[in-house]
Amino acid sequence: MAEVELRHVTKGYKDTTAVDDVSLAIKDREFVALLGPSGCGKTTTLRMLAGFIRPDAGQILIDGRGVTDLPPEHRPTAMVFQSYALWPHMTVADNIAFGLRLRRLPQAEVADRTARMLDVVGLPGVTKRYPSQLSGGQQQRVALARALVLGPKILLLDEPLSNLDAKLRVRMRDEIRRIQQELQITTVYVTHDQEEALTMADRIAVMNRGVLQQVGDALDIYDRPATAFVADFIGSSNLLTGTLRLAGARPVAQVGDARIPVEADGLADGAAVTVSARPEDMEVLREAAPDAFRLDDTRLVNFGAYKRLLGRHPAFGQLEARVPKAFRLGDEPVYLRFTRARAFAGDERPRG
Repeated sequence: MAEVELRHVTKGYKDTTAVDDVSLAIKDREFVALLGPSGCGKTTTLRMLAGFIRPDAGQILIDGRGVTDLPPEHRPTAMVFQSYALWPHMTVADNIAFGLRLRRLPQAEVADRTARMLDVVGLPGVTKRYPSQLSGGQQQRVALARALVLGPKILLLDEPLSNLDAKLRVRMRDEIRRIQQELQITTVYVTHDQEEALTMADRIAVMNRGVLQQVGDALDIYDRPATAFVADFIGSSNLLTGTLRLAGARPVAQVGDARIPVEADGLADGAAVTVSARPEDMEVLREAAPDAFRLDDTRLVNFGAYKRLLGRHPAFGQLEARVPKAFRLGDEPVYLRFTRARAFAGDERPRG
């Protein structure tokens, strides 16, 4: 068993609150991604789990036992750093075996566990090489093997793929997930890359400015964002500000002179709201229709498999819709209709 729980954990530095009253429960063998922009508190949270940073308030528990005051070496955790942190003067085998030798294990056991872990990460036969002789992906695998060879209950990874090129990142994220599934180890993975989080994690914990915004699986986070920040950070969204009106059969957001049908659970009539609509939830029309809005200054951005249509509307500013790759602009006007939009309390548009 390796369950992890953070209870009202807070950490500040001078005038900045890096982690603000975060509570999160991670189940045994679960893969949880801490996702958010730079400076949101995700790495600080991970380092508090590892024991490298002590929280100012709150508790950290592993399997129901308080570990808040325990140093890293007394916790059942192992951490893989963004920089890999491999010893350049040691061979691959010596890097992996370093922690085992500190524990004064028999040499035969050290050699056996090192070889088995190299098999797990898919690097047999490189024991005598040095880190400088390895590719970035191979170095990442060695760093992973060095963490796992100690038999931790919990694996912590701090943006481990950020130094790799795009194609290698895709291969390595698949490998990390495969290894996690094979070993059935509880894993906490820090990333700012939404694609990594969506494709790798059982659940995603989205953070912003030290606050835990939402926790859920990929479908929950994408289809049912809890805040405008989450809606904008996961995927992309058209964000507008307006006023909620509940007089009709369906809630609408009044944005300038325009009215947009919205999902607005629990919000009151007259509330100031942020409206979020994803590009794929915008219907493109070639002629005027009810609830459709004409776009000016339209242009297309090609993404290969699809295109994005960009245009401006007097009440909304710039809007963005996803269209098929065969879509072309002509002389006729273009209209957009909101097929799905969500309203959030207040002006929550991300700033800077």
